[in-house]
Amino acid sequence: MKNFKKLKIWQKGMEIVFRTYQLAKQLPSVEKYGLTIQITKAAVSIPSNIAEGSAKTSKKDYKNYLETSLGSAYELETQVLIIEMLGYGDKDIVSNLLKDVDEEQKMIHSFIKTVGDS
Repeated sequence: MKNFKKLKIWQKGMEIVFRTYQLAKQLPSVEKYGLTIQITKAAVSIPSNIAEGSAKTSKKDYKNYLETSLGSAYELETQVLIIEMLGYGDKDIVSNLLKDVDEEQKMIHSFIKTVGDS
């Protein structure tokens, strides 16, 4: 898959990055070196690994990058749930981000099955 930008999982990943940065701007300054860095790093990792994996020639290697992307999506979900628990950020942004991440996880799971193990 050479044109990763056409993949819906990459496009959704980019939307997640945008929403995550919106949320990151709302976090208290005490979280500048904590949750802010964690959520932005995890979010950026989602579409980045999808893109990087698309350059691999074997399905096995591609699948590994997709699994890394999926792991980052679960990591981000956990961090956003922590933010929600602490009462940080706009509730609508948090809620929409959690919905997007859940949808992305399902899409990546499905795509991994499509890629297979060859």
